[in-house]
Amino acid sequence: MANINRVVLVGNLTRDPELKSLPSGMAVCDLRLAVNSRRKNGQTGEWIEEPNYFTVSVFGNQAENCARFLSRGRAVAIDGRLRWREWTAQDGAKREAVDVIAETVQFIGPRDGAESSGSERRPTPVAAPAAAATGGETAWPAGGDVDDDIPF
Repeated sequence: MANINRVVLVGNLTRDPELKSLPSGMAVCDLRLAVNSRRKNGQTGEWIEEPNYFTVSVFGNQAENCARFLSRGRAVAIDGRLRWREWTAQDGAKREAVDVIAETVQFIGPRDGAESSGSERRPTPVAAPAAAATGGETAWPAGGDVDDDIPF
């Protein structure tokens, strides 16, 4: 029986993309994504929005496009897989995180500064080109902080 590791997320960036290069020269772009969940409060009957935060890594040409065209607050759709990692922090404590490795990123909504025609219309998603194969393991920076502020 085959295993399946697949995740699809649609949300807003909580900070500007961070573009870096691996020792091999491949570009990697780190995104921080907020995805809201809605639930109904059983006592009050009110709907409550609860954000979930995800760290997303994009590789290759697609990473460069994300860094060039995306910014904080922009809506994106991510299709990818989950990756679990662990590390030892500077204080000696063991840390772990689950990240998303993006295979495709779709840019949703208008670019910052884009003029609106006043009519409500749904924007057409724009797909970034497919990323190059990532190859072996990646050196991940220690982190996993959830101190993002929500830009929307």
